This record gives sequence, C-alpha cells and structure tokens, in this order.
Amino acid sequence: MPRRLLTQPQLKNIIAAESDYPISPEAAYNSPFLNMIMSLDRGDLARSFIERDCLPGEIIFEEDEQGDTMYLIWSGRVAIFMGNPDTPTILAYRSAGAIMGEMAVLENQPRSATVVALDDVHLLGMNRQRFESLLQDYPLMSLTIMEMFSSRLRESDEARSTGELSEKKLIQQMNHLQDEKEKQEKLERLRQETTDLVIHDLRNPLNSIGVSLKMLSAFLPEDVMQKNQEILKIAQASCEHLQRLVDSLLDVSRMEEGETIFMMGELDLKPILEEVMRRFLVINTKEIQMETVYEDDLPAVYADREKIERVLTNLLDNAYKYTPDKGSIKLNAIKKKDQVQVCIIDNGPGIPEKDRRRIFERFAQVPEENVIRRGFGLGLAYCKLAIERHQGKIWVEDSEGEIGSSFCFTLPIIGTL
Repeated sequence: MPRRLLTQPQLKNIIAAESDYPISPEAAYNSPFLNMIMSLDRGDLARSFIERDCLPGEIIFEEDEQGDTMYLIWSGRVAIFMGNPDTPTILAYRSAGAIMGEMAVLENQPRSATVVALDDVHLLGMNRQRFESLLQDYPLMSLTIMEMFSSRLRESDEARSTGELSEKKLIQQMNHLQDEKEKQEKLERLRQETTDLVIHDLRNPLNSIGVSLKMLSAFLPEDVMQKNQEILKIAQASCEHLQRLVDSLLDVSRMEEGETIFMMGELDLKPILEEVMRRFLVINTKEIQMETVYEDDLPAVYADREKIERVLTNLLDNAYKYTPDKGSIKLNAIKKKDQVQVCIIDNGPGIPEKDRRRIFERFAQVPEENVIRRGFGLGLAYCKLAIERHQGKIWVEDSEGEIGSSFCFTLPIIGTL
C-alpha cells in the first residue's frame, strides 16, 4: 500500500500545537500493555505482531476508514485528530508505550479519528485474528486488556461529561454575550436617533433663532439696543455655540456614513500651518508661547485643504483649551519616509495612556482632577475620521519631558499612494 503523507504545512501546523497538549501518561515505556507484551514468549510475540515504520507526516490510519488492526508505539510520537488536516481538531498526542486503535480488534466499525506520525515512528501492529488467537493462548492477557479498555472508556466518559459541562457553560456565556450585544445595539440605535434628532430637528430652529437675533440687532431702536446689548451678545454667542455643535455632529455623522466629499490634490502644508497658527495668535489671551517649526524642504502631500485646515484648527483649539497661562504650544511638521508627520505639542495636563484611544470617539472626554472639561469630544472624532480617509494615522502621546500631550497625524507625500 502506498504511503499517505500530510503536506509540510499541515504537519507543521499539527506539530506547532503539541505544546498545548500533555503527552499521554502511558509514555516512557511504562504502560501495563507494553509490560504485558514484553512478558510473552518471543516466538508468540513474533507471530502476533507485524512491525511497521512510518515517516514524519505519514498517516497511520484515517478517520472513517475500516480497519481491524491496533498499534503499539515502540518509538516516536503521533498526533490523533479529527476533521480536515488543514484545520484539525486535535484530540491527543501519544508517544512510546501507547496503544492506538484498540477498538478495531473488538468491533468492525470505521475509525473514529486520524493518527499521523510526527517523526520517525516504529509500530507493532496486531489484527483481530491474531488478537483472538493470542487470547486463547494467554487467558490472563484478556483480563489485563479488558481492564485497560475499561480504563480508557472511563476516561472517555469523564472527558465527555466534562465536555458537556463546558459546552453548557459556553452556551450560557454565548447567550449572555448575545444579550449584551443586543443591549449595546439598542443603545447605539438610541444614540443615533438622538443624534439625528439634534441634527435635523434642532438645526432649522437654531438657524431661525440666529437670524431673528441678527434682525433684532439691526432694527431695534438705538436706545433699546444700548440697554440690552449685553443680553443680545450672550444670546448670539450661545446660539452660535449651539450651531457649531450641531454642525460638528452633522459633519461627523456624514463622514462616518461615507457621505463627505474629499477634494484631494497636491497640497503645500507650510502656508496652511502658518495661517492656522496666525489665527490662534490673534485670540491668544493666556500669554501662551506659540511657535511653528517645519523643514524648509517639506514635501507636498496628497490631501483635501479644507479638511486638513479644520483638523489643524481642532487640534490647536484642543491644545489651547488645556494649556495653562504662560504655557507653550508648538506646531511641528517633518518628513518621515513617504509621509509627512504633523504634531501639536503642548504642556497641559496630558492624557492618561488608558484613555488615548478612547478620546477619538464621539462624546469622549478624559476625567481629570482639577481640570475643567469643555466641549463634547466631537473635534477629535472629526480629526480621526478625516485623517483615516487620507490614508493617514492619528494618535496622542506624551510630549517632551512627559509633560503635556503631543497629538500627531500623518499624511501621504504626493505620488506615494
């Protein structure tokens, strides 16, 4: 009969899994069955067993095939598995002294698993006819073998009971996870419905309020305006703030749905960096030291100007809010391989490592003692979505000296995509 061999990848996969499975305690030449065989008369031993040598990866017998021979491993190691050898379900690993396929000498049923040699294996095989003849010559041997089979059946039954218990626990865990998943999906739908309500049902009334306030400012008598100027300014500022929040929600939702159009092209970052920083210098009332540092030969990137300008504005606004009076903010841009890396570095309170991914989610904020939380976490969510659409990455890390934060993102250099 020609040898049947696993492919090298299949064999490597099975060998790699061996460390997760303990070797049978029958190993090391100490099994009762091996000791009993060794006590037989040499002539009877030679007549009862057929020797077989197997190469690494050779299939000794296969699941579902008919067979009437059991095997004793004289040397080497084997793996027992079920299913496709590309994705096998490993049952056990056996070494010298173990017996395999013993049920084949008792019943005429298909094999229940596949056995494959892991290295050079030397086997002693005994078929049903020789087994029955040996039992007639050695009556006590039948009792020993039956005891061994009984032990094997007991182990199998215990393993089956353990498996059933594990399966029940697994089903319970799966049901619990399914319930949790459904709860999360329900909460997500509720959040999305709330967002849609804010975006669509509040936007028009807010626009109307904003227009009405501007009309009042334009048409109210001068003396009435003077008396109510402060109230009107507060109302206008509050209305504009709400409109910005609604617009931010709308922008993030559109980008998540892939509805935002990106006008991609060659973009020189240097003038944009200067312009965005210049706007913040105008509103700088905290005497923060602000500077822009970039390489003179900074290459052009492939990007949407309006989206990148907004990303820079959001990140600088975030840094400005949390940088203390007379602190510092640096806008830095350098070339790194086939990308340009931009970092906004501040010396504010910093971001704990456990929160550094979460802060880019919608509505996420970092709870810190002695720090006033502002905003609703929409600016960073927009930045993440926009940069990822540019095939770039965005992250936050400690700034120099581990004081403050460094928000960084990358953009592909023109011609590298």
